[in-house]
Amino acid sequence: MDVKILGTGCAKCMLLYEETGKAIKRLGLAATFTKVEKISEIAAFKVLRTPALVINGVVKAAGRMPSTTELTTWLATAAASK
Repeated sequence: MDVKILGTGCAKCMLLYEETGKAIKRLGLAATFTKVEKISEIAAFKVLRTPALVINGVVKAAGRMPSTTELTTWLATAAASK
């Protein structure tokens, strides 16, 4: 599974990165987990607001901090579909 956090380094971007990392660890998932900070790379996902969460190339949330339940559900669903 490929998980990306898109954001230039704001507090919400860092929080989403931390919370997503915790969720991946808590679920025991094997994932490539990266933070994308370059504007050109963020723009490639057609995201206008950050933070954004991308799982397997699909933008799941942009411009907001998803709830823990949303994060867990999206990650578990993506892991099950592999």
